[in-house]
Amino acid sequence: MSSLASAPAISVHRRLISRQLSLLKAYVALCKPRIIELLLITTIPAMIVAKGGLPSAWLMLATLGGGSLAAGGANAINMVIDRDIDKLMVRTQKRPLVIGIISPMSALIFAIALEIGATIVLWLTVNPLSAILAESGMGFYVLVYTLWLKRHSKQNIVIGGAAGAVPVLVGWTAITGHLALVPILMFAVVFLWTPPHFWSLAIRYRDDYKIASVPMLPAVVSPKRTANQMIIYTLLLVAASITIVPVAHLGWVYGAVALLSGAAFIYHVLRLRYDLTPKRSMKVFAYSITYLTVLFVGMAVDVFVRIR
Repeated sequence: MSSLASAPAISVHRRLISRQLSLLKAYVALCKPRIIELLLITTIPAMIVAKGGLPSAWLMLATLGGGSLAAGGANAINMVIDRDIDKLMVRTQKRPLVIGIISPMSALIFAIALEIGATIVLWLTVNPLSAILAESGMGFYVLVYTLWLKRHSKQNIVIGGAAGAVPVLVGWTAITGHLALVPILMFAVVFLWTPPHFWSLAIRYRDDYKIASVPMLPAVVSPKRTANQMIIYTLLLVAASITIVPVAHLGWVYGAVALLSGAAFIYHVLRLRYDLTPKRSMKVFAYSITYLTVLFVGMAVDVFVRIR
């Protein structure tokens, strides 16, 4: 009898744990962890190039931790603001605020807490300039991109890409305490990478953006014109990536990586220009992530090769 009596209690306990886990996953989803991963891929290599070697584990952890909090908070605020259009788009219809697992107020409080935590971590354990840069990136993403550009300009992701390029500045200043030409060129690389990266995804989901009345470039101009713009930005991107070689005094390892990965990126966007299908656009999108990862890892590897 006792075992039978305890069965309902065990069932209730399991349901409670399941709900708590679902809520935890929802809060993690608010932060858009995949986007954070992509942004932080650029941070550590920037620190390594600035240091000319491997920074301390503590400084890398503090910089990544603070940067993750800042990016997560910005992404959560973005979801609060965009919940009306997220429910219209197939790609975003399962986000936490759309399905109602988290309330907008709870999400906003969570986001503000993350931003406060980011400022404290970066200010006290890294330096004030890194904290200011991280929060300026958040402000630009929320105020300039999310609230203004995204809904009103077909150049939204072009200008808004500046927010995603801030982590390289945070990583560099975490080591040096000041800005220089090298991190500005790294910033330019990420800035120029963002349009072809995001537009390739937007080509796949252009109908979503039309339904939500978001003037993402592929939703307001032809895919052909979008592909032409992607080619231009990719060419500028590759040029910027190669310019880093002499300015940052990098060697043949990074130079070869920049040339080969850049040539492959150009090839992919040219293929898209003549094969304007969702399948091809997603191949460009997938490669763009690989490209950014390989490029910045190449910077770090080059540093270690030269100091051996």
